[in-house]
Amino acid sequence: MRTISHPTGHRRSRTALAGVVLAGALTGSVMIAAPAAVAAPAPKVVYLTFDDGPGVHTPKVLDLLKQHGAKATFYQTGANVTANPATAKRAYHEGHSVQNHTWSHVDLRTVSWSKFKSEVTRTDTAIRTHTGKTPTCLRPPYGAVNQTVRDRAAALRKGVRLWSVDTRDWARPGRAAIESRVLNNVRNGSVVLLHDGGGDRSQTVAALPKILKTLKSKGYTFGKQTC
Repeated sequence: MRTISHPTGHRRSRTALAGVVLAGALTGSVMIAAPAAVAAPAPKVVYLTFDDGPGVHTPKVLDLLKQHGAKATFYQTGANVTANPATAKRAYHEGHSVQNHTWSHVDLRTVSWSKFKSEVTRTDTAIRTHTGKTPTCLRPPYGAVNQTVRDRAAALRKGVRLWSVDTRDWARPGRAAIESRVLNNVRNGSVVLLHDGGGDRSQTVAALPKILKTLKSKGYTFGKQTC
């Protein structure tokens, strides 16, 4: 008589299966192992940022963000916060991040340490007065940054934050151009530069509904910048 051997692993598998069947027979039920859980894909995030406000267009921007359940980061100038305190306060209390964009929108590479410190700390005071919170991020106007700017910002306990998608909406290229510059270039983690102050921002406001709706449909969430 010929003996047929089986690998040890097969014997163990059959023994385990027999145990499952026997247990089912004794209890009147059949035990079936549940499939392994599949991890949900990580959410995609985009950071919408608005510079140079608050201004006359900021309330409409806030209305649209609220309508679409989106959060954003507002880099505000101290002069405009002082001129529009209720709008600055509203942005903060509706859950947005309100951060420092200097007092007078000066190129920080060109100023003395004394002027640099004044531009930043005066804006901190204005924002804190109307929101109750001191900004921790600084966006230098024009994105004008060098090592001196970074070192001085660090001395004032500020993180420097720029952007990765520039809509150039300040040049008023038209609603469709602003939409396409966002939607064609956004990737997971993108920081989008828009403007709610510093001039006529009606085209930016007009572009926002499609931008918000399309990004949401593509699975993006809207994050806030902090430092």
